[in-house]
Amino acid sequence: MHIRKAALEDLKTIMDIYRTAQDFMIESGNPDQWGHRYPTEELIESDIENDLCHLICEGENPHGVFALFEGSEPTYEHIENGEWLNDDEYVTIHRIASDGNVHGIFRCAVTYCKRNYTNIRIDTHASNIVMQKQIERNGFERCGTIYVADGSPRMAYQWTEV
Repeated sequence: MHIRKAALEDLKTIMDIYRTAQDFMIESGNPDQWGHRYPTEELIESDIENDLCHLICEGENPHGVFALFEGSEPTYEHIENGEWLNDDEYVTIHRIASDGNVHGIFRCAVTYCKRNYTNIRIDTHASNIVMQKQIERNGFERCGTIYVADGSPRMAYQWTEV
């Protein structure tokens, strides 16, 4: 598998991947994190236009998507019930999703990030047990609780190169 930046012509495929991920989350006991309302097409268009959206492909076919943000994440400024591993510069993985047809999507994204960055943060909903297991299996440490823009809590994780 390889990773490439998304282009606007990938938008329909990306939204199909998110729809599959939304359905999976709802079916696996996590109906509240995204439902069928997040992420919006407008948000993904913005991610693409700002070079944040990455596709995980097998050959030419995208099977996964994620947004990668460099720099400070405003919702990470305040953390409760713990602390970040360090205050160094970091990147944040957001909106990672798979079409369910290929295994190893999360690991592929994390491997790409670890090759290029020494400090990575990610968060997920308390009901997203599948994602929590993936995050922890890939070497991230739980650091505490952050609150996203709408005020809802998320479990916050960090990986840092030692």
